Amino acid sequence: MKNKKNTFISFVLSAFACVVLAFLACFLAFRVSLSAPDSQSEAKSFRVEIPSGSSVARISEILVEKGLIRSDRAFYLAARFPFLSFRNTAPVLQSGFYNLNSAMDALQIMAVLESGVQDYTRVSVPEGFTLRKIAALLEKNEVCNADDFIEVCQNPILLEKYGIPSHSFEGFLFPDTYFFAPGMGAEKALEMMLDSFFSKISEIPYFAGKSPSAFYDTLVLASIVEREYRVQEEAPLIASVFKNRIDAGVGLYSCATIEYIITEIQGKPHPDIITYDDLKIDSPYNTYKWAALPPSPISNPGIVALKAAANPPQTDYFYFTLTDSASGSHTFSKSFNAHVKAGTNFKTKKN
Repeated sequence: MKNKKNTFISFVLSAFACVVLAFLACFLAFRVSLSAPDSQSEAKSFRVEIPSGSSVARISEILVEKGLIRSDRAFYLAARFPFLSFRNTAPVLQSGFYNLNSAMDALQIMAVLESGVQDYTRVSVPEGFTLRKIAALLEKNEVCNADDFIEVCQNPILLEKYGIPSHSFEGFLFPDTYFFAPGMGAEKALEMMLDSFFSKISEIPYFAGKSPSAFYDTLVLASIVEREYRVQEEAPLIASVFKNRIDAGVGLYSCATIEYIITEIQGKPHPDIITYDDLKIDSPYNTYKWAALPPSPISNPGIVALKAAANPPQTDYFYFTLTDSASGSHTFSKSFNAHVKAGTNFKTKKN
């Protein structure tokens, strides 16, 4: 009897696991079908008319005919069932003439059609930009007011909606090229950036299965790696150094966190050099003063830093120092003595 019970439980668990995996596979396939048909280099622009009174189904057909979306069915489902694209309400798509681009994903196109503004502004958000820098960039491109964007990014209701365990969306504003409608407003601009973030994250297998706390810690680590690496191939090694230091319970000693305190928290100009007094600043973001990760991301990381932080290689490195200013490459060391020697050799070579 006991064996039958165990067999039944095993069967139920296996069936449940299959259902979950099938759901995840369908969801990922759905997200892929919403992605842009073309890359930036292959992008084609179209002037598209959405006739008055067009249904969502007809709009989907028009966009497929133009080659602007991958799937009319996926676009229709995302518009009719807003929870599939992390929205509270279904978009109201407006008629008119729009300039659309095949490098835009389906949700970006949907946002433009919903805005009713028959034009778009191409804005490239650099990797490592902070929330405040992105806000200034959006204002410069007349997407929304900078203060409004900062306020929306700190809105507790929106943070709770997306399950963000922080005081702002810092770290979740994915660096990418966006096609914003001029004057579309802060909240819609934020939604586009969040859609891009969650879409990109879904493509990184090592993020799958992480608990909410582990997910957030990985994002915080990625935000530091983003500000430290200059050579793409070194990003995973830098992540491994920080992971080793976290596991050992020692400070990360990241100058990037000091810069964040000075520029983003204290509101001062970017320092030319980090002084010893700066290293003594009393802040939870000071990784020279406190061990472990800071309480929240210090930048908005790109795909390279996210992948590096999600799956750092196993190394014995505990230190890294810049040893080639031109290329931005570092020397990685296992011991403090080797670290000091690498830095001394670099200074001697410069002189």
